[in-house]
Amino acid sequence: MSERVVVAMSGGVDSSVAAALLVEQGYDVIGIMLRLWAEDDVPDAAGNRCCTPDAQALARRVAAHLGIPFYILDVQAPFKARVVDFFVNEYSAGVTPNPCLQCNRHIRFGHLLRHALALDARYLATGHYARVRQAGGRYQLLKGVDERKDQAYVLHVLTQNELAHALFPVGGYTKPEVRELARARGLPVADRSESQDLCFLADGDYRRFLARHAPQALQPGPILDTTGRILGQHQGLPFYTIGQRKGIGVSGPEPLYVLATDGARNALIVGTRAELGRRQFVAQNINWISGEAPPQPFGCTVKIRYKAAEVTATVTPLEGSRAQVVCAEPLRDITPGQAAVFYAGEVVLGGGIISTAC
Repeated sequence: MSERVVVAMSGGVDSSVAAALLVEQGYDVIGIMLRLWAEDDVPDAAGNRCCTPDAQALARRVAAHLGIPFYILDVQAPFKARVVDFFVNEYSAGVTPNPCLQCNRHIRFGHLLRHALALDARYLATGHYARVRQAGGRYQLLKGVDERKDQAYVLHVLTQNELAHALFPVGGYTKPEVRELARARGLPVADRSESQDLCFLADGDYRRFLARHAPQALQPGPILDTTGRILGQHQGLPFYTIGQRKGIGVSGPEPLYVLATDGARNALIVGTRAELGRRQFVAQNINWISGEAPPQPFGCTVKIRYKAAEVTATVTPLEGSRAQVVCAEPLRDITPGQAAVFYAGEVVLGGGIISTAC
């Protein structure tokens, strides 16, 4: 009997081509779409962007075209608890979260992977642009070959156990190649556009979402300079990002930039360009892909946001799943709550959540 694999289908071209390639490779393929929580009571809302009625219809068409079974798995409750509530709570605490990391850790490679294994599947496949290989008896997570689409950053949360069951069939292709694969196979999603917004926001406006679900996160507070002097009042910390210059609402002899947010005081810290940028920070809740923390400091490259460029850094593992990161050059947008991911060439070493910049 052929090995069974569950494909997380979204109605998009990447997961559809992933399913097609696996069918051609002889796997026993099952397609599953996740029904995720959304603001259904917002006017003109079309549901969660990852599982709209149109997306469901497209995924069903692809599955029928490939001759594979297709199911929808309702995970609204765990998604709300693990992803949406996390998003609200982190913003309420004055940090800037990345909910996609929570979704990959707890929903796709948590809830869905467990469901796949219960169906006697050996693997869970997704349309992520990343790769997995075995080396030295362990699994490695590698970047996708398409540098512009590489998504290994958002998969750094995966452990050895999860990587043992993970397949990323499109990771060895570029996005244009994936679209051509879809056209060649007659898939009805070859030219479907991609959504860049957070999937659970009905209108893409996270500030409106927070005002409704976490009004405490949008309370006005003081704008301070680095000496603690009050310069004005901000309209709510989620309205501002590290490195921002325009729209702060205060001025000085020199242009002012957002340097930091202080959730404990509900304060926005601003300063001059000369004060902007840090070389060091601490990351916490680190997942080392190998399963073990390196025994000593090591050199690597690091990304501090999904779309950020990699920079050279020295990482010193600390107790309590933390690490001190010292970059070779100052970075102007080190943001608590975002992930710092460490690389050795194409290999993802691990990553964690930025807790403090220093």
